[in-house]
Amino acid sequence: MPKNTSPAVSLPRWARAELNLESTVKFNNPLQEARFYAVFTTPSKQERVVEGFWDGGNTWRARIAPDELGEWQVALHLAKANHEIVQSKSGAFVCRAAAGETPFENHGPVRLAANKRYLEHTDGTPFFWLADTAWNGPLRATDEEWALYLRERQRQKFTVIQWVATQWRAAPAGDNTGRLAFTGNEQITINPAFFQKMDQRVKTIARAGLLSAPVLLWAIGAGANPQINPGFGLPEDQAIKLARYMLARWSSYPVVWILAGDSNYLGERAERWRRIGQAVFGDHPHAPVAMHCGGQQWPAEEFRREPWLDILGYQSGHGDSDETWRWLAEGPPARDWAIEPRLFQLNLEPAYENHVAYHSHQQLTPSAVRRAVYWSLLNSPTAGVTYGGHGVWGWDDGSGPSVDHPNSGTPLPWQAALTMPGAEQMAHVRELFTNIEWWRLRPAPMLIVEQPGIPKITDAILASQSETGDLVVAYIPTGGTVSLRTASLRANLRAAWLNPRTGERTLIGAVDNTQIGRFQTPDPEDWVLLLTK
Repeated sequence: MPKNTSPAVSLPRWARAELNLESTVKFNNPLQEARFYAVFTTPSKQERVVEGFWDGGNTWRARIAPDELGEWQVALHLAKANHEIVQSKSGAFVCRAAAGETPFENHGPVRLAANKRYLEHTDGTPFFWLADTAWNGPLRATDEEWALYLRERQRQKFTVIQWVATQWRAAPAGDNTGRLAFTGNEQITINPAFFQKMDQRVKTIARAGLLSAPVLLWAIGAGANPQINPGFGLPEDQAIKLARYMLARWSSYPVVWILAGDSNYLGERAERWRRIGQAVFGDHPHAPVAMHCGGQQWPAEEFRREPWLDILGYQSGHGDSDETWRWLAEGPPARDWAIEPRLFQLNLEPAYENHVAYHSHQQLTPSAVRRAVYWSLLNSPTAGVTYGGHGVWGWDDGSGPSVDHPNSGTPLPWQAALTMPGAEQMAHVRELFTNIEWWRLRPAPMLIVEQPGIPKITDAILASQSETGDLVVAYIPTGGTVSLRTASLRANLRAAWLNPRTGERTLIGAVDNTQIGRFQTPDPEDWVLLLTK
């Protein structure tokens, strides 16, 4: 990528441009004492101010992914905390037509669609969120291990990687060399070497054609050392500085920000996060922003009207009681999606495969994982879901439970956990939904004539259909007869069974629209019923 400001330098649209300045002024604590920023003038003569960052020594950098063809002018400014400019530099580069191999190079970064029902690329191409949970991966992996991980998740058809961007409760020592993202509390000091390594992780995620979803401030106030979680332990002003530093480093990459992780943001607790969110994101355009909530927390009313927030990232969690499953199938995720103003929602932490369940104290099976995944895709307008594998998220070696999670059970070593059955079956999820116009689906409980999920909720069938009645997807957790009100659907539809365990598709035939449609599953296991034109 270009690292100078010569007008001869050109790069494709949506690629990363990096502009550097070597300062003649030294600061004891650059994060606290200085500000570096770039003023870009686009080919259409619009001005954009982009925050830069200190990268160690005398080096300052600003990054942007240009979205407009033609010549861009740039002025770099290094200023003291009192806004006095102490050094400047100017230059230019040329943005040419998009070119590349990844979806982001060809279609642009992601944004929230205008109807707030799904994510899409800049050019309007819908983006299906199928995330893997690798909380500790970038921190604890070697370069070779990280390359192996990305190859496997590419093969399994994931589209997003969720990870934690600083030390936190499950990685209190920071990265695999013991480097911390920051030290201190009342006035933190940044460690550029830590973030240079994370830069490489973000870069390799992008090269693999995957979207980065870093948690900036893990926020839970529990565990062996809750102060290690920056969203809980840092003062508000320092949490803001840390988050904005990471934005400056990674905003030019394909990214969705998870501002805070795994905490309770209800009631009075929400006010602090509304202030932090506004301070971090409120004064400039940004990639979509999510809040990752604690288990079965639902702070929709607390954040529904926050202009900086795009995604309510809920967590159905790792329980297996009837109450837990009912919350996912019939609770707030299934009820609140239609409330105005709309707040887009995604399940960012459903049941992790092989994790010990909170209630039965048995390991969560691939069947439980599939139920959580498909229900999360059909309980509200279909947009995506996250998978989690115990052993992978903690980057564990199999010798004991994940750090600071003693009740989660001893996982497989992460290499073996990569190919657990549920992880392999995510490829079938991706294939199913990306072969249909999934963004048109809306929950359709009235389509189901006989609901076997009462009173045993784990047997509940969830169905979605397009508003025009020409597309239906239903998930049947346990085999049997599925009865649908097909008379309300478009004529001349055809039906097929899809096996979520193998990906196999079995055609059934034409759908009779004159009466109740009855469909018998091929065996007693779980199945997906697809009705299409």
